[in-house]
Amino acid sequence: MSNRKYPRKGYKSLLILSIIWLLGAVGDRIWLALDRSIPAWDQADYLTGTLTYWQALQDPKWWDGEWWQNFWMLSSKIPPLTYMVTAIVQNIFGTGPDQATLVMLLFSAILLGSVYGLGAVLFSEAVGLWAAALCQIMPALYQLRLDFLLDYPLAVVVTFSFFCLTVWKVKVKSQQSTVNSQKSPHLPISPSPHPLLLAAAFGLSLGLALMVKQTALLFLLTPIVWIGFGALRQRHWGQLVQLIGALCLSVLVLSPWYRANWLLILTSGKRATLDSATAEGDAPLNTLQAWTYYWHQLPNQVSLPLLIVSIFALLLYWGSSLEKDAVTIRRGDTETEKFTASPRHRVPMSFSSSLKWLAIFLVGAYFLSSLNPNKDTRYTLPYLPVLSVFLAYGLTRFRSLWGQRLRWGTFGLAVLLMLFNLFPVGGSVGSWMTQVLSPNAQHYPYMKEELPHRQVIAQIIQTEPYLRSTVGVLPSTPKINQHNLNYYGALANFQVYGRQVGIRKKFVKQDGRSLSWFLTKTGKQGSVPKAQAMMVKTVEEGGNFQLNKSWELPGSGTIKLYHQQTPPIEVKPVSQQALAKVTLLQVTVPEKAPPGVPVPVTYEWNGAWEELQNGIVLLTWRHSSDDKMSWIHDRGIGMGNLHAGANKPQGTLQVIERMAMLPPADIAPGNYNLEAIYLNRVTRATYSIPVPKVTLQIDPQASATSAPELDLITQLRMLAANLPHGTKALEQLFEEIGRINQYDPTQDYLEQARLSLEYRLQHVSQNRDWAYALALANVLQKKANGAIAALEQVTQLDSENPYAWAYLAFVQIYNWQPAAAEKSLQPSLVKNPNLVEIQALNGIAALMQGKVMKAWRIFKMINIEHR
Repeated sequence: MSNRKYPRKGYKSLLILSIIWLLGAVGDRIWLALDRSIPAWDQADYLTGTLTYWQALQDPKWWDGEWWQNFWMLSSKIPPLTYMVTAIVQNIFGTGPDQATLVMLLFSAILLGSVYGLGAVLFSEAVGLWAAALCQIMPALYQLRLDFLLDYPLAVVVTFSFFCLTVWKVKVKSQQSTVNSQKSPHLPISPSPHPLLLAAAFGLSLGLALMVKQTALLFLLTPIVWIGFGALRQRHWGQLVQLIGALCLSVLVLSPWYRANWLLILTSGKRATLDSATAEGDAPLNTLQAWTYYWHQLPNQVSLPLLIVSIFALLLYWGSSLEKDAVTIRRGDTETEKFTASPRHRVPMSFSSSLKWLAIFLVGAYFLSSLNPNKDTRYTLPYLPVLSVFLAYGLTRFRSLWGQRLRWGTFGLAVLLMLFNLFPVGGSVGSWMTQVLSPNAQHYPYMKEELPHRQVIAQIIQTEPYLRSTVGVLPSTPKINQHNLNYYGALANFQVYGRQVGIRKKFVKQDGRSLSWFLTKTGKQGSVPKAQAMMVKTVEEGGNFQLNKSWELPGSGTIKLYHQQTPPIEVKPVSQQALAKVTLLQVTVPEKAPPGVPVPVTYEWNGAWEELQNGIVLLTWRHSSDDKMSWIHDRGIGMGNLHAGANKPQGTLQVIERMAMLPPADIAPGNYNLEAIYLNRVTRATYSIPVPKVTLQIDPQASATSAPELDLITQLRMLAANLPHGTKALEQLFEEIGRINQYDPTQDYLEQARLSLEYRLQHVSQNRDWAYALALANVLQKKANGAIAALEQVTQLDSENPYAWAYLAFVQIYNWQPAAAEKSLQPSLVKNPNLVEIQALNGIAALMQGKVMKAWRIFKMINIEHR
């Protein structure tokens, strides 16, 4: 056979593979063109993530370390590779659900190429092509490539990484083996990459897989460990070194994101596994049901015809092979080692070895997936492409004419089932076929009238065109929930955010006082807690909100949009001429107020748009005769919520703020006057703001005046004031932080607090409570260096408090500075050596430095003391 025919055969396979991809792409885009559905919870959340990265990439600062730090923290729990790739796709084709799903075409191409390559390397090009075709018609795969979830991209990168690992393994084995030319047919060997390059490719692919989702390790761990132990047992040191090098390369790929978010990943792991499994009623691991769950789901994922016929063909082939082997043994012949049928890859791997390699992957993936308490059929999607290679090998064992007809008939039936599952074209016959042969795979496009999410967002923006708004979404159904309202708000230039509030009875009152917008729904409310009914009643009947607009839902039901009758922030244009500086027109407060009780206050500001939007005001209410007696009311103008979309307003605008401030409980009675300083958050420029005459008398005998909810920066400072009390205060602190973060989804209040407190500590006074609040703001923003600097200041101002040093050590550990943390803990250990938390931090710092014995002694001592 001429060598020139081999490239032609390769081009033919590539052409067939392209046709397989193109047919799948056309079918997917037709389905998506027909579909008018709204993304459900997870889909909308992931789509919002893509927009977040798309926005960040509009103005990249490639050489700015702080920009990269913030970039990696845009997605703090879920690795961002899918978001980043989709952001690039949307930058080319525009934003929106249909544009975002174009990325699945790219992933499909990578998947088909990986599966084809895997089949060709292990068996033959025919097996690779059939495996690629099966990936297009497996129910679990075609369902999930139509939904914007991370499971399909994860399946792609896991398959690609396993393919790279397999090619490297085969290449190394081919170098280790000496093939006898007399026992093996001479096949031309085409140039192939060096094993080091293949190992590097695997390392990169593994790093990328773990940048899509952490669970990629569940599927790749077993084959990696298998190769590692095999190389160690057989003393193939070169192979072991290459594998370790590949793993180190993968760490380089994934380390920037994991280093920035490792603590949150660890703390959220329990919620994502154990808590979710308990909430969903999944079978515990000590039951048989937990270990057979995915086995029972396999026919639904693959479809019965593909599964049964492929396995039957393989069993029939094995039976026939055993019979031939028996005849061969009786004749005294020796079985020669088989080679892959691909003429361009001369690989000394027998078919039995190939099947064993697939089994190692599949069995390990199944076991580790079952070990996860939280069960869902989509969680095992990554092992289906590899399973398709096994099934394709079975289908291609048919050699006779009838066998080929059965193979094509099975494939045709699977294609028909796919069409009946995706499109309402089969009628009663098609419905019966899918229920029997491909159950639970129906996934029709939604072709009714589109739900009014875009209209809701447009109505909020029309009512408050100069503000960033947060709407409390009280129902939580697949069609109406906080995630998809949030996504459509992000599509509208991130001007509206949706959040679920009213889920805890103790916070219902504060939720109702902290948001200006609420969305309610008649009929079924979805997955909501009992407190939700109280929240709905507060909004609809409490008297503080009025119905802004309502929409009828297709089918039945109504959604209602409520707006606060007297909104806390109002913005309106007043003049075409722009002012150079921000001015304070009026301040309205009661004549008298008692200390330690929120006081209502209204501020009216005028200024040009940029000065107002970038402005942080440092407001000090100071005693008229004692300069040391005062309280502060710092924040961004308009609470930092000024937002005008794409069109920047011109001229002068007025901002009216209706809020509350909190005089300290121990403040001295007397008259207090206002002082104001303007701080530009961008340029850091400052200037004094003339204040109209206003006086507030603090009188312990005065009656309290009804006041709105305190602003978020004041609440943050109140929470930080409890930090000196140690761990007793932390649980309540983070519970409250979780609550107020819902009111400001961008967490801009933290930036306002950080900038204002930095200024005050540098230019006003060294105040302990301010230093604690600054440290807390930095910690919540995950600004480790800023938090360390603030906590070092705390240890100077509160040096006798062991918790001050413990906080500093904790942040240093988070920032991978264990030696510095160990040193910071010494004052705490001297002052109070019996605090478990401080001992635990000391043990962790020692362990991170490799001081295993010291860490073991510390943890053993903790265990003995608290047994």
